[in-house]
Amino acid sequence: MKRFTPALLLLAQLAASGAYAQSYPTKPVRIVVGFTPGGGVDINARLLSPELTKQFGHQFIVDNRPGAGTNIANEYVAKAPPDGYTLLMNTAAIAINMSLYKKVNFDALKDFAPVSVFSQSPNILTVHPSLPVKNVKDVIALAKSKPGTMNYSSAGSGTTQHLTAELFKLRTGTNIVHVPYKGSAPSLTALLGGEVEMTFANIPAISSHVKSKRLRALANAGTKRADQMPDVPTLKESGVNGVEVVVWYGVLAPAATPRDIVNSLATAIAKVTRSPEMRQRLIDQGAEPVGNTPEQFSKLMHEEVTRWAEVVKVSGAKAD
Repeated sequence: MKRFTPALLLLAQLAASGAYAQSYPTKPVRIVVGFTPGGGVDINARLLSPELTKQFGHQFIVDNRPGAGTNIANEYVAKAPPDGYTLLMNTAAIAINMSLYKKVNFDALKDFAPVSVFSQSPNILTVHPSLPVKNVKDVIALAKSKPGTMNYSSAGSGTTQHLTAELFKLRTGTNIVHVPYKGSAPSLTALLGGEVEMTFANIPAISSHVKSKRLRALANAGTKRADQMPDVPTLKESGVNGVEVVVWYGVLAPAATPRDIVNSLATAIAKVTRSPEMRQRLIDQGAEPVGNTPEQFSKLMHEEVTRWAEVVKVSGAKAD
């Protein structure tokens, strides 16, 4: 009987992994989204999935599993077979939840293999047109005049919308009540219907409503004005410092997914973001194409977990 040394066994495993990656995929791949259809993450996933379908020759299907501030989707993917057929698209919510919730059944840094950030977009302070305000200064003055009576919606506890608003409250000394929803779409629907008075939402979700004057965009929480909304000043320009949030939309896989598959997916996503047509589609919606490497995304994940832990602690934000 032939005996195999540990080194030979490792080489055999690597060879098998490489062969497996070369044949990947052989069946449909699911991109799990922890939000309802219609929000920023869902929009990005549905932009990306058909392009990956074209590249790989097998369907990439968006699978919406909303709830618990994306924790349902996060846990589902973390525990899925690490074979590349179950992926996750999420935002910084996955990093935020590590400190926002007392207990989560996954570790954002240990249970996932970051693949690539597809795009990024700033959050915009958006209000219902019935609110008697014209700018951020007015919002702050109104909130201070009746503390605890104004409210804001978010896509759920732990989302960047939630924490951006909590940062805004902290920096401005205001008391505005959080009303969480199961996704960006119902959060936006609540604002459009006048159930809540304000929210922080990304440009792809609000652009058409702002153009039709059903909503009013007051300030950009990003580091600069958006090309799609050049008349909307940043929060810093509006006199509010320390609230700079750019929302990224990234694809992750279960931690033990073969490296060749992770690299193959990352290369494909980067290729999609370099497409002139896709770049324009993203820019038209207020998003910026990214397409970074697994190593770059991993570094970002570590930075985000640290950053948001500090924000949760200082703001006193809690999961609702």
